[in-house]
Amino acid sequence: MKSNKTLLTTLLSMGLLASAGATQAAGWCESGKPVKFAGLNWESAMLLTDVLQVVLEKGYDCKTDSLPGNSITMENALSSNDIQVFAEEWVGRSEVWNKAEKAGKVVGVGAPVVGAVEGWYVPRYVIEGDAKRKIEAKAPDLKNIADLGKYSAIFKDAEEPSKGRFYNCPAGWTCELDNSEMLKSYGLENSYTNFRPGTGPALDAAVLSNYKRGEPILFYYWSPTPLMGQIDAVKLEEKPGVDKRVTIKVGLSKTFHEEAPELVAVLEKVNLPIDLLNQNLGRMTKERIESPKLAKIFLKEHPEVWHAWVSDDAAKKIDAAL
Repeated sequence: MKSNKTLLTTLLSMGLLASAGATQAAGWCESGKPVKFAGLNWESAMLLTDVLQVVLEKGYDCKTDSLPGNSITMENALSSNDIQVFAEEWVGRSEVWNKAEKAGKVVGVGAPVVGAVEGWYVPRYVIEGDAKRKIEAKAPDLKNIADLGKYSAIFKDAEEPSKGRFYNCPAGWTCELDNSEMLKSYGLENSYTNFRPGTGPALDAAVLSNYKRGEPILFYYWSPTPLMGQIDAVKLEEKPGVDKRVTIKVGLSKTFHEEAPELVAVLEKVNLPIDLLNQNLGRMTKERIESPKLAKIFLKEHPEVWHAWVSDDAAKKIDAAL
C-alpha cells in the first residue's frame, strides 16, 4: 500500500510538473498578459516599435500596448518590468541601462539597426562653402570639437551674442546629459550656450531653418533619421582614442526574457537595413505618414526583410492581416 501511495504521489507530482511546464510553454501572450512597449519619441524608434507591435499582434496573437515617456523614464520602467520591450536601446549610452543590465534586470538582444552614428555636426557649407548657393566657407579649418572654441562667433547665439549656441538634445534625453558633459570636458561651457530644444521636432526645425537660409549651426544629431537624408552635414571629430561606435539592441525586461522565449526568438532576429530605414523615415516626413500607418506599409512592401524574423505560420498570418 505504501508503495502504491508513493507511486501515486510520484505520478501526481509528475502531472503537476508537466502542467507547470505546459503553462510556461504556452507563453506570455497565450496567458493573456499584454506586451508593453516603450513609447519612444524619435522617428526610428517609433517606426521600429510600431513594426514590432504589428508582428507580435498579427503573427503571435499578442495584446500589445505602448506607454509614452522619455528614454530615462522608460529604461527605469523596463528594469522593473512595468514595460517589457524597449525597441531601440543604444547600448552603453545610458547610466540607467548600464546599472540595470549590471544588476541583471534588463537584457539586450538582436541588432535591430546596424551602422547607426551620432555626434556633433555642422552643415558642410560652413567648412567647404557652397558655390551654387553663393555661400562662403566660414570655418575652412574646422575639423574637431576641440577647435570650436575659436569659432564661437560664427555660431553666435542671438540671445547671448557673446557666446556661440550649441543645439543639444531635448531635456530628458540621455544624449542631453552626455552632451552637457562634453561641453565641460572640451572647455566650451563658457563660450557656448547649452541650448535644449523642447522636443525632437523643434531641434529638426532649428536645423532645417538655418540650413535653408545657409546659416551656420552647431548641433547634435544621429542616424538613422529623416533629417540626415535632407541635409549635407559634417560630423566633427572627437579626441583621439574616443570610440563612439553605436550598438543598438532590443531592450527587454529580465522577466519577459525568461518567460517569453518564443517572442524573444523573434526579437533576436529583428534587423532593419539602415539605408532602407532612412528611406522610410524620409518618407514619413515628406509624405506626412503617421508611424503606425507607415509600419503596415513597410511590412506589406518589404516581406523579404521581416519574413526572416518569424515562423512560417506567423508570416502567413501577418501577410493575411496586411
